[in-house]
Amino acid sequence: MSTFNWVFNLVLVILISELHLISCGAGLSSSKNSSYEQQQLDRVSKLPGQSFNVSFAHYSGYATVNKESGRALFYWFFEAEVDPSSKPIVLWLNGGPGCSSVAFGLAEEIGPFHIEKDGKSIYLNPYSWNKAANILFLDSPAGVGFSYSNTSSDLFTNGDKRTAAENLEFLLQWFKRFPQYKGNDFYITGESYAGHYVPQLSQAIMKHNHKNGEEIINLKGLMVGNALIDDFHDHLGVFQFMWSVGMISDQTFKKLNILCDFQSFIHANEQCDNALDLAYEEVGDIDMYSIFTPACTANSTSLSRLSRKKSKVGLLRRAYDPCTEEHSTVYFNLPEVQKALHVHTRNSSLKWETCSNTVNENWQDSPKSVLNVYRELIHSGLRVWIFSGDTDAVIPVTSTRYNIDALKLPTVSPWRAWYDDGQVGGWTQEYKGLTFVTVRGAGHEVPLHRPKQALTLVKSFLSGISMPKLELVSDS
Repeated sequence: MSTFNWVFNLVLVILISELHLISCGAGLSSSKNSSYEQQQLDRVSKLPGQSFNVSFAHYSGYATVNKESGRALFYWFFEAEVDPSSKPIVLWLNGGPGCSSVAFGLAEEIGPFHIEKDGKSIYLNPYSWNKAANILFLDSPAGVGFSYSNTSSDLFTNGDKRTAAENLEFLLQWFKRFPQYKGNDFYITGESYAGHYVPQLSQAIMKHNHKNGEEIINLKGLMVGNALIDDFHDHLGVFQFMWSVGMISDQTFKKLNILCDFQSFIHANEQCDNALDLAYEEVGDIDMYSIFTPACTANSTSLSRLSRKKSKVGLLRRAYDPCTEEHSTVYFNLPEVQKALHVHTRNSSLKWETCSNTVNENWQDSPKSVLNVYRELIHSGLRVWIFSGDTDAVIPVTSTRYNIDALKLPTVSPWRAWYDDGQVGGWTQEYKGLTFVTVRGAGHEVPLHRPKQALTLVKSFLSGISMPKLELVSDS
């Protein structure tokens, strides 16, 4: 080979190598640009009925979790008010099964925006959890809220296993879209039937991280409130609570304990249903989710015995405004609101509902107990907190205490009161691997009834510190 040809070939090899490196660099840059561009497409500029400015960015949109069926889950993400890059990410899940996290968790509990009584305007929540963290709301599974499937039969085949798997898939897709948050501490929270969702998703993440040999999702802990955990203990606690506060008779209390023994909240038998019917007749038209607050008179018909019988956990009317659910239904059905939130137009003709009866009534798999999952997560070293509003008669504090007792955990710090601004905010006990907190005067939706105390709760949880004690002021 001549010297000229040798030099020519060498130069050609160098050029090809450089072009390959440039191409690879361009590909990485393109990937980063792509995620940034998608973020900007999802960014919400201003909402209808918003008369104020905010200092934080927020985004809403979809992630496809099953391409074959066309299942896509809707999310709404709010950055923390201050220094979001250093703050943890908190995922909030509502239960049902079949209820929207946007409807409840966001619009009337922990979200920055709550809805005015006219159903057409919003106001700032002074106790929003984005004062402590970045918060991510997810409507799950498909068929709930703005989440959808292009295969209509999917709405009849939802269940715990698929929900956990697709919630994990959503998170993997979401972190690709928001790679700047991939290393942040991640926590999962929720209430009611999320007593299943939260530990099942946590377990799925742990398995995924282990399988991939690295922490793909930086999961640090989980926290659930008024949570469905174990059918036997949940029922036992409900009936005891209803009897102890004088809502039902001695005779009905005995019937419930006999006929509903070990029955599922999701699939109760006919005898148990009849006993529950009798119990609700004795209870009267009150809000079971918050027994000491007034019901929404505008929706009093939905509190009938028949409606209660047909409803599952999370589907009864929520409490306190007491008509917050009605305001949300008006607001999220406004076409201009759906446009601002990037709701898919092919679904815009469908009426938005706070909870889907179709999803709830056709739920396929629901284990009678997830105590084994909690045990696994506690032993894994994750931070595990359970909280309970003590005026909830749906999943009451008695049920939660029976469930925690069944875990047989050693006590680290005994039962005591915790304080907020010098007043008892509730009670707490710390076990090895688990912290239990009650919130005084709160119903099923703790942050709805006691928003300030709920913010104190989540700050303590995220910091990994005990609930506040009473600070004694010196006379000197």
